Amino acid sequence: MILDLLRLLLFPTLMAFAACSDLLTMTISNRVSLLLIAGFLVLAIASGMGLTEIGWHIAAGGTVLAISFTCFALGWIGGGDAKVAAATAMWFGFDFLTPYLATAAVFGGVLTMLLLAFRHWPLPYMFSGQAWLLRLHHPESGVPYGIALAAGALMIYPETPWIKAVDLSRFIVG
Repeated sequence: MILDLLRLLLFPTLMAFAACSDLLTMTISNRVSLLLIAGFLVLAIASGMGLTEIGWHIAAGGTVLAISFTCFALGWIGGGDAKVAAATAMWFGFDFLTPYLATAAVFGGVLTMLLLAFRHWPLPYMFSGQAWLLRLHHPESGVPYGIALAAGALMIYPETPWIKAVDLSRFIVG
């Protein structure tokens, strides 16, 4: 039961927190990435995942880390986004990596277009005291891509073995 609750709640909660944090502060704490990695390792071992499979999941994370840190070095994405993308890739492994990255890219494109439009509109006076909205509205600020990474992850996660292994009958009252 505890293992099922962790499968259902840990990853989605951390991804939602990363998205909210990026929206409100334009940063994602290293703790989120570290918790994603630790959570993956604990659940992988507790779920009986073999060492070879764990290794492949870690390799997926390492691959995304190398690519995303190149993007960070080029100034295309933030460091927190790079680390969260890599930690998320560990959860998905190579089997779900392409759908995750494609979905996150679509959400990222939509988010970017919406932000560009939002930044062309004047910010209503009643919101002028909200530091996070001012930061988001500023034309020189970046895109809180953690939102897109989280949205992509939350769209793909229900299709993964993590959720497929959950015995939902334990949660049905009646």
